[in-house]
Amino acid sequence: MFLVVSNEEIAPQLHRMVISAPRVARSRKPGQFVIVRCGKGRERIPLTIADDDPAAGTITLIIQAVGISTREIVAVPAGGFISDVAGPLGEPTEIEKIGRVVCVGGGAGAAVLFPLAKGLAEAGNELTTIIGGRSEKYVILQKELGAFSTHLYTTTEDGSGGEKGFVTLPLKRLLEDPEQCPAAVYAVGPVPMMKAVCDLTRNYGVRTIVSLNPIMVDGTGMCGGCRVTVGGQVKFACVDGPEFDGHLVDFRELSARQATYLELDAHGCRLDQKIAELKKD
Repeated sequence: MFLVVSNEEIAPQLHRMVISAPRVARSRKPGQFVIVRCGKGRERIPLTIADDDPAAGTITLIIQAVGISTREIVAVPAGGFISDVAGPLGEPTEIEKIGRVVCVGGGAGAAVLFPLAKGLAEAGNELTTIIGGRSEKYVILQKELGAFSTHLYTTTEDGSGGEKGFVTLPLKRLLEDPEQCPAAVYAVGPVPMMKAVCDLTRNYGVRTIVSLNPIMVDGTGMCGGCRVTVGGQVKFACVDGPEFDGHLVDFRELSARQATYLELDAHGCRLDQKIAELKKD
């Protein structure tokens, strides 16, 4: 059992949970994730480790409560317990000194972006961060990301905060400016946002890394649920990723696979239950 040290709502349906998981805290690296299960018989949910405190033995997870299983997890109060936290899983981010780097996060993707951006800044890169959301209340971690970013830009679709529009607007200006054009771009967020970023950077020949979040069950590459096509080859996000060269990702296929179980979730059916039913058949 894993103790929930704190649980706070930092944006609508978005919770920051600090969980006691000493072994994970000691060994995790930026870009890695854990598989969380709220209780016995519940669905396994992959969640990126946003931060850690090895001395305290805790990890920080930022969870968007969009389905029945994530709502169950964020409902666990401080002082309560979560049944399973397995990890760290996945390949860590390749942190190196590149020079000028831009990190782009959309909505809850800023939570996944945080450890990547922090690691890149600590490696000595000149970091510019762009984060966006539907409105100002959905733009998260501005203060935290701004603490180690040379420049921080925010955008909102409705213009309620920062620049009105999408994250690609300030990114395009940076790409067009020879003095600010980055050597690499890291993008995390909704699939359409990551695709738009990759379509833009491709025109400028700028290396772009994306962190994918396809449907995942076991986190070990056995179920095949998280398979994606990258450069014409089948990869598994849980063991080969979750980060890939965005210019090689088949986003059309990824979008189609992401929508597979939306109807089931809308009717309150968990993915693990459906898989069990299919096995019986």
